[in-house]
Amino acid sequence: MSASALLEVRDLSAHYGRVHALKPTSLLVNEGEIVTILGPNGAGKTTLLRAMLRLTPSTGQVFFKGKDITGLSTHRRAEEGIIMVQEGRGLFGQMSVRENLTLGAYTQPSGTMSMDDRLDKVFALFPRLKERINQIAGSLSGGEQQMVAVGRALMAEPKLLILDEPSLGLAPRVATEIIETLGALNRKGLGILLVEQKAPLALKLAKRVYVLSLGRIAAELPATDIKSHHDLAQYYLH
Repeated sequence: MSASALLEVRDLSAHYGRVHALKPTSLLVNEGEIVTILGPNGAGKTTLLRAMLRLTPSTGQVFFKGKDITGLSTHRRAEEGIIMVQEGRGLFGQMSVRENLTLGAYTQPSGTMSMDDRLDKVFALFPRLKERINQIAGSLSGGEQQMVAVGRALMAEPKLLILDEPSLGLAPRVATEIIETLGALNRKGLGILLVEQKAPLALKLAKRVYVLSLGRIAAELPATDIKSHHDLAQYYLH
């Protein structure tokens, strides 16, 4: 295991009934790194993320900060600092922005920051949410809801932030804003694992890329090398 490894996955595999949705897959996210997973619909990207968090039954090993967490529950993995923003956001639509955000803090009740300090940190990234603090989350625009979803994850003081298609369904301007915010978080040292359909956006941030196809890793390469691989560039950059 690399001395700087934050997350290391070894031979992770998952089935849905008789369908082998994720073949034995290994990947690495180092401290302070953004890693992007690319792949077409049905490639197994979400299955991989869910298997990492034990939301989907799987075999293989998962290490976090040098510790074998394979046997830990989803909740315990979150307590270790692995927090995921799921595709679709998963907000409580009838609850206020404040209530949705504060729910994230309960994942890490013994964190280093007070509730108010955590909220202030989120509002510094997403000032619009402070203006809408008492608004019902279900009445927000899609972009604002995604801000709440990311903000709720940050309330848990993650050591690794995992995001599944954070720009899905968003206007280009809002998608860019979300991605740029992730870049700002990474520059402060937060490790990020990103599944993103808008590859050009994600590749501006990522250090390394895994390409997933038919449930297995088809390629691993530096993000800057995508352009030199004609087939990958044609598929993901146009």
